[in-house]
Amino acid sequence: MDTLSYKTISANKTTVNKEWVLVNAEGQTLGRLASKVAILIRGKHKPNFTPHVDCGDNVIVINAEKINLSGNKWSDKTYIRHTGYPGGQRTLTATEMFGKDPARLIEKSVKGMLPKNKLGAALFRNLNVFVGDKHSHEAQKPKTINLNDFN
Repeated sequence: MDTLSYKTISANKTTVNKEWVLVNAEGQTLGRLASKVAILIRGKHKPNFTPHVDCGDNVIVINAEKINLSGNKWSDKTYIRHTGYPGGQRTLTATEMFGKDPARLIEKSVKGMLPKNKLGAALFRNLNVFVGDKHSHEAQKPKTINLNDFN
């Protein structure tokens, strides 16, 4: 055989088919939800996945206030940031962060599972987290996905 009868298909910005997906966070564990959402955003569930291209879906997460954490993580899990000044390290527990904005818990955990580069920053813009069951993306007609059935 002189020539290949197949070619490796590499997706690019024009050949990718992006969809809108709706995920309900009610009763889900934070880390398990975040890892499945990160897979959806990255596009790793698609047969034409290409590592250097945004080939994932736009994900809408609703009911962020009904998320669960296992064990003693509500009091033991801490989120650390730094103001930039000497002695400026600040910490928040999961309960304190949840009290300020429940959506930030999901956003922070999903962002940590995305690549740490320009592509990861672009992928993070495809995540929309809402408190409550109302969202502002009805015009996109999102497809509902049950994460318990998703691998």
